[in-house]
Amino acid sequence: MKSTVDADRLGVFKTYKLYVGGKFPRSESGRVYEVTDSKGKWLANAPLSSRKDARDAVVAARKAFGGWSGATAYNRGQVLYRVAEMLEGRRDQFVREVADAEGLSKSKAAAVVDAAIDRWVWYAGWTDKIAQVVGGANPVAGPFFNLSTPEPTGVVAVLAPQESSFLGLVSVVAPTIATGNTVVVVASEGAPLPALSLAEVLATSDVPGGVVNILSGRTAEIAAPLASHQDVNAIDLAGADEDLAKELETAAADNLKRVLRPQPVDFTAAPGTGRLTAFLETKTVWHPTGSLGASGSAY
Repeated sequence: MKSTVDADRLGVFKTYKLYVGGKFPRSESGRVYEVTDSKGKWLANAPLSSRKDARDAVVAARKAFGGWSGATAYNRGQVLYRVAEMLEGRRDQFVREVADAEGLSKSKAAAVVDAAIDRWVWYAGWTDKIAQVVGGANPVAGPFFNLSTPEPTGVVAVLAPQESSFLGLVSVVAPTIATGNTVVVVASEGAPLPALSLAEVLATSDVPGGVVNILSGRTAEIAAPLASHQDVNAIDLAGADEDLAKELETAAADNLKRVLRPQPVDFTAAPGTGRLTAFLETKTVWHPTGSLGASGSAY
């Protein structure tokens, strides 16, 4: 019996969209740009984000900040681990996308995806431990309790690494949200598809809408309004070249944003805790204990 399936059927092309506030809008401008693989073959049309898209993403990130920063560290760890679970289930899709985006063989792309999944697990385990590493009780001279506690900086604009479109992306986003920040991510300009697909994973991984917002397009065009935005508290310049980084750092000074300057990073190496502490502020509280003497304490 002949199959009723048409061997010449047309494939269903994937429509990539932005990820803002837990939803998948097209760019406000209606613009797209062509994304090609390492050999110049067309892969897809990605949204070309506008300044309005960037402002909308900041609004969404600010709205989500209170709930996400107020969640328990243990709960944030559970959510990050859930992202790893969902990525594991869609591993083959990301292997294909990373291979196309970065011109890697299937085996090397698989190693990159596995490392990215493991990185989510790594940071999931740190969410309820980092406070003990960078905070605690401080010895002081006097009848006081002196306690230091790390708190998230706020809304962080993240320029994702240009070359490492997936592992690099995860390596800069996961630690930032693990500590309670919310982020507006500008995906790799030349290889945005893994980032836009990651948005679909985040949307089904218990990550509250607005905690991670992902924009694609021209890095310099989107980064400029984020660097000067008064409601952005910090900016990670991982994906900026030297000239753009200087320009954005100048703009960021207007409201004293915390700036993480670009630096050479081997994303395949053990991540450490550096990026976990990059966007943390330390709150120190003094509390009187009363007079302390030989006869004992008096409160």
